[in-house]
Amino acid sequence: MDLLRSAEVRRDLPAFGLVTIALPLCLVFFSPPAALGALLGLMVLDALHIWSLYRRQARIRELAAQLSSILHGQTTLALEEYTEGELALLRAELQKLLSSLNASRQALLEEKLALSDSLADISHQLRTPLTSIHLVAAMLGEPDLNPARKRELLAELGRLLSRTDWLVDALLKLSKLDAGTVQFHPCAVRLKDLLTQASEPLAVAMELRGLQLTLHAGQQTLLCDPAWTAEALGNLLKNAMEHSPEGGAICLAAEQTPLYTQITISDQGEGFAEVDLPRLFERFYRGQNAAPDSFGIGLNLARRIITAQNGTIKAANGHPGAVFTIRFYHSVL
Repeated sequence: MDLLRSAEVRRDLPAFGLVTIALPLCLVFFSPPAALGALLGLMVLDALHIWSLYRRQARIRELAAQLSSILHGQTTLALEEYTEGELALLRAELQKLLSSLNASRQALLEEKLALSDSLADISHQLRTPLTSIHLVAAMLGEPDLNPARKRELLAELGRLLSRTDWLVDALLKLSKLDAGTVQFHPCAVRLKDLLTQASEPLAVAMELRGLQLTLHAGQQTLLCDPAWTAEALGNLLKNAMEHSPEGGAICLAAEQTPLYTQITISDQGEGFAEVDLPRLFERFYRGQNAAPDSFGIGLNLARRIITAQNGTIKAANGHPGAVFTIRFYHSVL
C-alpha cells in the first residue's frame, strides 16, 4: 500500500490498466501467438517499472530515516550505497549540508566554551579591584581615622575606581570587537597629529614620573580610524610608561614606505622575558615583568584594533628596553 502513495505510481496506473484491456484487442487484430507475446512484453516492462519504483521508494524511506536520526543527534550520514542516479546527486548535496552543519555546530561549541572562559576571566579580573575597594571603604569607616590617613585612603580609592572604570571600558571594547559590531571609520590623518593624540592622555602621568617623551613623525598621512588607532597606541604607550624607570625616555616614531606605515614605541625599561614574547598579546596574560595592577588586556586590545585595520604588531627587546613595531599596510589598487 505504501507504493500506491507515490504520485509517480498513481500517475502510471492508467498505463497499467491499458495492459489488461490490450489482450482482447490483440486477439481481434493479431494472431494469438503475436498477441500473447506483445502482452507478455508489456507485462514484463510494467513489472520492471513497478520494481524500480519500489526500490526507489525503499531507498528514499531509508534516507528519510537517516535524516531523522540526524535531527536527534547523529552526526554522520551513511550514504555510500547511493552511488548512481538522482539519489547520488541528492547524497552529495546532503553530505555538503551535513558537513556545513557539523562545522557550524563545532564553531558554536567553541564559541560557547570561549565565552565561558572569558566570563570566568572577567569575573576574576573584576574581583581583585572590587575586593580592594571594599577594604579601603571599610578602613574609611573607622571612627579614629586621622586626616592624613584618610587622605591616603581616599587617594587609593580614587586610583582603584579609575582602574576599575578603565577595565570595564576595555572589556566592553573587546566585547564589541569580538562580536564584530565595531564600525571603523578610516580617514587620512597626519602621523604627527595621530601620535600627539595618542600621547596626550598620558602627558601628566609621564611628567610626574619624570619621563621624557620624544615624537618623530613627518607630515605624511595614514588612512585609519583616528580614535581607535589612538586608543591602541595609547595602550602601548601606557605599557612603556609603566615599565620605564623614573627619569627615563620613551620614543614614539613613525615613518612611511611605499608598502606600509611603521610606528615604533621604545622605552628604557627591563624589556620582556623571552618566555613571555610568544604569549604577550594573549588576553589576560600577565608576563613575568607585568605591573602589579596589570589586567593583561591592554596589549590584546591594541593588537585587535591594529589587525582589524590591515596592520601587524610585533614586540621585541631593544638595547635596552622594549620595542613595539606596528605596521599598517597600504591598500593595493
